[in-house]
Amino acid sequence: MDAVVRRVQKIRGSIVAPPSKSYTHRAFVVASLAEGTSVVRNPLLSGDTLSTLNAIQAFGIRVEVEKDIVIHGRGGDLETPTSPIDCENSGTTIRLIAGVASLDARVTLTGDESVQKRPMQPLLDALKQLGVYAYSVKNDGTPPVVIEGGSIKGGLVRIRGDISSQFISSLLIISPYAENDVILEITTPLKSRPYVDITLDVMEKFGVLVEQRENRYYIRSGKRYSPTEYHIEGDYSSAAYFLALAAMSSSEIIARNLRRESKQGDKVIVDILAKMGAEVRWVEDGVLVKGGKLKAINIDLGDTPDLLPTVTALACLAEGTTIIRNVEHARYKETDRISACAKEFRKFGVRIEEKEDGLVIHGKESLAGAIVKSYGDHRMAMALAIAGLSAEGKTIVKDIDCVRISFPAFFNMVRDLAPWGSSLIR
Repeated sequence: MDAVVRRVQKIRGSIVAPPSKSYTHRAFVVASLAEGTSVVRNPLLSGDTLSTLNAIQAFGIRVEVEKDIVIHGRGGDLETPTSPIDCENSGTTIRLIAGVASLDARVTLTGDESVQKRPMQPLLDALKQLGVYAYSVKNDGTPPVVIEGGSIKGGLVRIRGDISSQFISSLLIISPYAENDVILEITTPLKSRPYVDITLDVMEKFGVLVEQRENRYYIRSGKRYSPTEYHIEGDYSSAAYFLALAAMSSSEIIARNLRRESKQGDKVIVDILAKMGAEVRWVEDGVLVKGGKLKAINIDLGDTPDLLPTVTALACLAEGTTIIRNVEHARYKETDRISACAKEFRKFGVRIEEKEDGLVIHGKESLAGAIVKSYGDHRMAMALAIAGLSAEGKTIVKDIDCVRISFPAFFNMVRDLAPWGSSLIR
């Protein structure tokens, strides 16, 4: 399916941010390892999170899907899946579930074409340090992967932190079930640290505290997750598209269901918008953004690579030259997002230079409508749509079905704000 979008201006309205994808993934996994029944309230039910929910059920975890999700944890005593677990398009799922699989016998994890290109070797090597036999079927460090677990020895584990924070999250979640204490040492600068903070936050809510000193995490053996009721907060990554739209279209939009004290790294979009010249104001249950003339910035997105397409869209209409740096790990997402952003946003008539670790974007006063493609990447599809909604003429965004991965209601919410602004075509 494709979307046709047209320029919108000076709209006023509000949206309710959907539940956080990152928190939902982690709550599902940790609840499955708890000793008893947990209730996950207000979860995001999207393609990615349903992949995680299906994966934990493959280990014999009983799940009741209603308005909330009831998960009957087994305390780490898992059944061995009878067939490979298909993680579909979710890189988060395959990485978090690789850790869970180390508590079981022989488990094969796979996914779609995109996931089968995702790097896994650092996590596989770390699992081996814990005494788990783990390898790539293709012997190239990518899925499908086989995990032959059953017990985790513990001890010192060294892993690099500059490819994916999901590796660290996976190891943290399973470490309480090791035979001995685990010391997790990060050997390179940790990118996307806020996602690790989210993992630690979820672990703490389920009763497990992790000590951190410099580049090491210390996890005690023998501690088990306690069942709990866990409420998922709103998602800044998803709200960012509408806040950016307000800034780019001289509109006024409130994104509700956002916690000001959230640990989500993408909360920085609020500061980015203010720095670029938008009027930003916290309201009782969210953020209000009122757009105007935008100016270029120099920004490090090392901790928030998912914001790359959104900030690229903003930079296209910002006066001056925007530099986005330290985001090389965005090349290992659903697509190579640095390359994809450079290619697709240029089609709006913007001069963009691709660098190894980011982009240099020379903003324009106005954008020209274009035919652009998402590469099957949900964040590309939504950011390109926001640019199209701020461009002269008609823009067609190809292959938008991918938004179901994280934000199935995105285009419905766009139409609610500005019914004339978009339509869908097959």
